[in-house]
Amino acid sequence: MLIAGPTASGKSALAILLAKALNGTVINADSMQVYRELRILSARPSAAEEAEVPHRLYGFVTAGREYSTGDYLRDATAALAEVTAEGRVPIFVGGTGLYFRALTEGLVETPAIPLAIKAEVAAQPAADLAAALARHDPVAAGRLNAADTPRLMRALEVVLATGLPLAEWQARHQGAPLIAPGAWRGIYLAPERDMLFAGIDVRFHAMMAAGALDEVRTLAGLGLAPNRGIMKAHGVPHLIAHLDGALGREEAIALGQQDTRRYAKRQLTWARKFMAEWDWFASAGAAEEAISGSGRGGDRLGA
Repeated sequence: MLIAGPTASGKSALAILLAKALNGTVINADSMQVYRELRILSARPSAAEEAEVPHRLYGFVTAGREYSTGDYLRDATAALAEVTAEGRVPIFVGGTGLYFRALTEGLVETPAIPLAIKAEVAAQPAADLAAALARHDPVAAGRLNAADTPRLMRALEVVLATGLPLAEWQARHQGAPLIAPGAWRGIYLAPERDMLFAGIDVRFHAMMAAGALDEVRTLAGLGLAPNRGIMKAHGVPHLIAHLDGALGREEAIALGQQDTRRYAKRQLTWARKFMAEWDWFASAGAAEEAISGSGRGGDRLGA
């Protein structure tokens, strides 16, 4: 069972309900909930919730470590094997679309990039990257956003190092999925947008009341670079700015809420492109009703 959806859509609560009903184990598929130091702002299940049913891959990565999709797939492979050996039903839940693609489609093998090529690409002015990529890989250049510097750099590195356009490299080096086609069911929660956004705003205030500012104060004290993954979690940069005196408390909260709402919109857009074949529901309750067989699908949606 795979459960995805935008942030604050009720995924974790649904996963716990289903785990109780199905003798399941909840396995994290959210890139921020892996971090030990970010329980509150990542909306990680509470200790009480984790005690209700077995949970895996939550809060086990230290803040100073960059955690890749490849790292996740390796750890998810081990977790799946353990859960299956225990005779329990694995229930993957989270909001990171790339994690679900890795689970169901596999990962593309990453080519080794010589240091000289890395240096050559890094020396390119950001404004020139799209044009440079267009000369070597026009298909990738046409597909990528001209402002998406990291992906432009990566595509340029791949074509310079391998001699193959990015799409051709990916097609030749696609890994096997961890979960075979036909062996999983995907549930996507997509609440009505106004309701979702209101829930995001309310939850952010609840996070603040639960100690999010202290959590961020401790995180800031670690001295990590602002570009590290955990330091870009929604709410973290603005709350750090508040702690530094650059933003008022209410302004920091409003900006954190705004960033989270924008992220939810991006999650929905991504899912409509890559998860259209999943079963979409307007609420966790409708999904639970449909899965339990007690109804005819409730508010089942089309992607």
